[in-house]
Amino acid sequence: MKISTKGRYGLTIMIALAKNYGEKPLPLKAIANEYNLSEHYLEQLIAPLRNEGLVKSVRGAKGGYLLTKEPKLITAADIIRTLEGPIRPVEEMDDEEPAKRELWKRIRDAVKDVLETTSLQDLAEYEKGDYQEEHMFYI
Repeated sequence: MKISTKGRYGLTIMIALAKNYGEKPLPLKAIANEYNLSEHYLEQLIAPLRNEGLVKSVRGAKGGYLLTKEPKLITAADIIRTLEGPIRPVEEMDDEEPAKRELWKRIRDAVKDVLETTSLQDLAEYEKGDYQEEHMFYI
């Protein structure tokens, strides 16, 4: 499975919002400037995240975006599925040999497990440097 820029930049948006959780709404322009990304492209990515109920928009001069749930309740899988679709490393073929089918299934399950057990809070804490030694990421 190859994660496209949609998934990568979508994670960037969501990590920025997680780091800002509990604060005022964060404009996409601020995220685009901080990470040197196209604001126009981020606008395209925020729509499916909003439609999925992961973020909400606040209009006005002090508007921007907020997470709809605590960062610990949103997983990397939620974001990747929203922007990339189902998590699978290869298209399954009916005539595939059983050994290869089992391998693809095991790879898919391993990737899903990592994405489903990694919360947005984990990613935000790691980026801020607030992680613990026993944290999910190892240095």
